[in-house]
Amino acid sequence: MYSRSSEPVRFERDCDAVLVPQGEAVTLPAGTVGYITQALGGSWTVFVEGNLMRIAGKDADAIGKEPPAPIELPEGASDEDVETLVWKQLRTCFDPEIPINIVDLGLVYGADVQSDEVGRRSVEIRMTLTAPACGMGETLVEDVRGKLELIPTVGEVDVELVFDPPWTRDMMSEVARLETGMF
Repeated sequence: MYSRSSEPVRFERDCDAVLVPQGEAVTLPAGTVGYITQALGGSWTVFVEGNLMRIAGKDADAIGKEPPAPIELPEGASDEDVETLVWKQLRTCFDPEIPINIVDLGLVYGADVQSDEVGRRSVEIRMTLTAPACGMGETLVEDVRGKLELIPTVGEVDVELVFDPPWTRDMMSEVARLETGMF
């Protein structure tokens, strides 16, 4: 789901949010009024009193939205099936200011899925940020971790934030460069 609109919203309950781009955790009280400026990957960016706030999918009900549907994995799924779901989930992670997923932005350097003898899987992600001082870095890391932990059989997710090689716009997919006008 994607929206670049300014849909009005009223918080129906107190809600945890992250101040964009600072990355600071805040709580918005019930009754707060704002506008949804971006709806991507099961999270929302809301403009409230001159500030952008990121609302996680688990708090969808606070703004009258539906949380993302549970992820399903067929019985007996292979590591390759899980890896496919990992990449699908990574494509639902968005910077709250940029309407492009972190895979197409070129922020994910690698994803490795391993399974143990009882079928529990661990996932290791290597990723970067568009800028090392990005205030949303920890928020993006937690978004990745949380979305991958939703995959059935995944028991552990390790997200390593790296800055070598440094990100450049050349790492963006062609679609992302076209969408942002960064040729």
